[in-house]
Amino acid sequence: MKWLTFFFTLFIILIIILADLGELGFLKLLNQIPFADKVGHFVLYGILTLLLDLTFTRALPLPSRKLVVLRIALILGLLIGLEEYSQQFFAKRTFDLVDLTFSYLGVIFFAWVAINKK
Repeated sequence: MKWLTFFFTLFIILIIILADLGELGFLKLLNQIPFADKVGHFVLYGILTLLLDLTFTRALPLPSRKLVVLRIALILGLLIGLEEYSQQFFAKRTFDLVDLTFSYLGVIFFAWVAINKK
């Protein structure tokens, strides 16, 4: 699970860097589909949240699973907010509050899934 989480995190970082450079390539085609960008924010950040939650709740001998998930959600929320805010400083990017909302909804939903996973 650790390696999957590590490589998925690198994948997300790569997408962010390519978007900042305006070099998304074939992923630009997905943005032509209505709401695909919003679904992407929800799903990609949600999967990242779930992978991090599962990795850390299994790896760390902590008594409270909910506390670990909450901390991860808060840290991701901060990082996602900073990344969305930083888009104002790139010519090929634009800050979008709706994108940020869908990112946060993905984090919240998948954190809930991690907490309720048996």
